[in-house]
Amino acid sequence: MRQLKIFKSIETELWNMEKEINSWAQETGAQIVSVTGNIAPQTGGSTSHGFASSDVLVIVLYEPAA
Repeated sequence: MRQLKIFKSIETELWNMEKEINSWAQETGAQIVSVTGNIAPQTGGSTSHGFASSDVLVIVLYEPAA
């Protein structure tokens, strides 16, 4: 039965999110069917670099290891 796994991070830490997803997939032996992502731009609250980091959501559809 296919299942979902949701990962959430911010755009300035995408490298960390990628590492987390790859580690999870390797450790669980999940058979990934599809990956979908979304970025939600932040409004207001600027930082010294400009705007606040946007939220990033990645949804992985997978088949658990047998």
